[in-house]
Amino acid sequence: MNDINSNNKVFYGKQFIDDVVDTIKTKDILQSFYRKRYILRATMSGFILGLITVFVLMIRASLDGQIAGGLINLIASICFSFALVLILFTNSELLTSNFMYFTVGLYYRITNPIRVMKIFTLCFLGNFLGGFIFFVLFYLSDVMTPEMLTQLDNIIAHKTLTAGFTAILVKGIFANFFINISLVIAMQIKDILAKMFVLMFGVSIFAFMAYEHVVYNTVLFTGGLLYQSEELSTIPVMINIIASCIGNYIGGGVIIGLFYAYLNSNSDYKF
Repeated sequence: MNDINSNNKVFYGKQFIDDVVDTIKTKDILQSFYRKRYILRATMSGFILGLITVFVLMIRASLDGQIAGGLINLIASICFSFALVLILFTNSELLTSNFMYFTVGLYYRITNPIRVMKIFTLCFLGNFLGGFIFFVLFYLSDVMTPEMLTQLDNIIAHKTLTAGFTAILVKGIFANFFINISLVIAMQIKDILAKMFVLMFGVSIFAFMAYEHVVYNTVLFTGGLLYQSEELSTIPVMINIIASCIGNYIGGGVIIGLFYAYLNSNSDYKF
């Protein structure tokens, strides 16, 4: 009994790791035998991100000039955090959270790099497709105002023209660190409202700090493409996507996934 208690104190995140492993197995089965359903779940994530992106653009456009810019950023960041709550509770597939899950899976050798890259690719394509479908539909409406288009141009310009590869990569690390540390905590909470709060505060921080999230950026650039943003340029966009993707993997996969997988592996310890 003492040995069990000692294990629980040292490997305090064992239940979390067990939950992650179960999630990995479910995702692996989905993409192996129900690939269309897996892609549709990934598509829903991109669609949700598109919805929230436009919601935030409208908030920024409506409040611009009415209140201080810092307060606008705070309100917009909190509203943007609704995206992760909607994605999690609809069981949708988001690439950046999969970075954490499948790095744990690689560490425990319950999957292999080829399968992981396949899942990452399918998930990213689904996320992109969801954002594209949303903006195609949205383009047919009259909701997007000139003020919202100005906000869209400003955000695209900031993401593509004001920072180099290294800066975007580092901001990508912090973005997915906050997302996945929120997931780590939320997975250990049973109360729904508490779980939602934890998810929201992590995303609010990364959004307020203007860190880089590869899926959000891809959806944002898709909107800029359809609305023919003058700030959109191929090479800066590709630099942003590649750098933010690498940064997101380091932040979510290595700093969170690998870190907690190692901390809660008891193969090196004897009690």
